[in-house]
Amino acid sequence: MEEKTTSLKKTARIAGLWYLLLAITGAYSIIYVPSKIMVRGDAVATANNILANEFLFRTGIISDIISSTIFVFLVLVLYRLFKQVNERQAKLMVALVIVQIPAVFIMEAFNITSLMILKGEILKTFELTQRQDLAMLFLKINDYGVLTLEIFWGLWLFPLALLVYRSRFLPRFLGVWLIINGFAYLAISFTGLLLPRYEDVVSNIAFPALFGELAFLLWILIMGAKEQTVNAPAS
Repeated sequence: MEEKTTSLKKTARIAGLWYLLLAITGAYSIIYVPSKIMVRGDAVATANNILANEFLFRTGIISDIISSTIFVFLVLVLYRLFKQVNERQAKLMVALVIVQIPAVFIMEAFNITSLMILKGEILKTFELTQRQDLAMLFLKINDYGVLTLEIFWGLWLFPLALLVYRSRFLPRFLGVWLIINGFAYLAISFTGLLLPRYEDVVSNIAFPALFGELAFLLWILIMGAKEQTVNAPAS
């Protein structure tokens, strides 16, 4: 065993940079693009918007794929940052992120399929209204997929929160806020799946709690972490 100094501040800021990229690409694909295209309860208007803004729709798909890739790099950097705190919790955090990735690619396949249907590239013998209904079916499956993923968006924050709270190089209030953030995601997800009519109400109530991730992001990006000397095995 030899003693070496680990640059926690540098690692934390790298994680903060990955987190910032995740926030930007995620917000673009999950919030911005749907706000410009989706019209709730109107399949015809949504179909017309997709066809009129095909490039925007495609950029949303690409952004979501990039976002998922960034998520993997982020959690690996966070694992390097926190494994000295509790390696088992750090591995659980990684696992709860990795299991999300295949679902994202499947959901984006549904989005591509809906676009192909609307453009008449497949199911050409179907009438226009039938193609619009089928396209909306695939888009609706994608919406419920997002609701399901929100469960994991909440679950992965629990081990992260515990690691932040137990570490001596980040403020404990960030860990508490991340736990609240995780429960907020779970509340939104289960409400959307079980009681969809109340989803908007619960989302509005839970919205302030979702700033826990933003607070964590900004702290590690700007402040980094306190430098500590840890023992590591000799190479």
